[in-house]
Amino acid sequence: MKTVAILGPTASGKTALAIALAKRHNALILSLDSLSIYRYIDIASAKPSLPEREGITHLGIDVLFPDEHFDVTMFFGLYEEAKACAEAEGKNLIIVGGTSFYLKAMMEGLSLRPEISDSAQDEIRRLMCDIPLAYDLIRRTDPSYASKIASSDRYRIEKWLEIFIATAEIPSVYLEHSKQAPLIRELALFEIDVPREVLAQKITLRTQTMIKLGLVDEVFGLEKRYGRAPQCMKAIGIKEVLDYFDGSLKYNDLVERISFNTIHLAKRQRTFNASQFPLHVKGDIEHLFDTITRYFTSETRSIVV
Repeated sequence: MKTVAILGPTASGKTALAIALAKRHNALILSLDSLSIYRYIDIASAKPSLPEREGITHLGIDVLFPDEHFDVTMFFGLYEEAKACAEAEGKNLIIVGGTSFYLKAMMEGLSLRPEISDSAQDEIRRLMCDIPLAYDLIRRTDPSYASKIASSDRYRIEKWLEIFIATAEIPSVYLEHSKQAPLIRELALFEIDVPREVLAQKITLRTQTMIKLGLVDEVFGLEKRYGRAPQCMKAIGIKEVLDYFDGSLKYNDLVERISFNTIHLAKRQRTFNASQFPLHVKGDIEHLFDTITRYFTSETRSIVV
């Protein structure tokens, strides 16, 4: 069994490439996507439909209901399931998805989250009321961590405070010594490279298609059944439709707003992939199809570009 991962910004063609390769090389597909994991979020997630999957087994899709919580450790379990399934069936494994953080955690190991007492949680909430002051505490106490995050990054500031207050350790030090062993040890990494202007056009076209397919009705049904509290209701494509429901966004502006936000997401994904992964093969879809085909069909695990 060989395992490959396909990186690339949203709308770059990862799904279609993965399916084409899986058909050619007898592979399963593991989706690492924070939206496709939910049932009933079909259009907003741009997950492949059953006909589009062409009989290829996909794991990591339609696993949870929209009001169920998940974290990165769930994808660890899904990877173990996909690996065991591929080995049992004598198949290869293709990992694909826009949420590259999950793949990075599997490759490098994830630091264990400390237990947080009620009193510690109260202290964290108090400090989070003043983000500039909280960031200044990080800058003075843990400059290494501070240099890696924005001063307005509420999520990472809160994570730092959780570790600092719960363990009384410098979080940079804690994260290093509490890291678990890597889950994936042998992986060939590839990334779809699409010119920015071409990707922007693809994103706009995909957004137009999502609207035509019934994105507004999908979000209406999700809100009616689950409300707005679930984390998935804050995703791009969903939050803009909710703004339309609230009257703060016109229907005719939906495509432009969703496309704009998606293009910015794609930019962040490119930056993450460039800075967080080891050197890997990049190219257009045709080049990667040929390169991955050579990798799958070779008797060695070396990549021939």
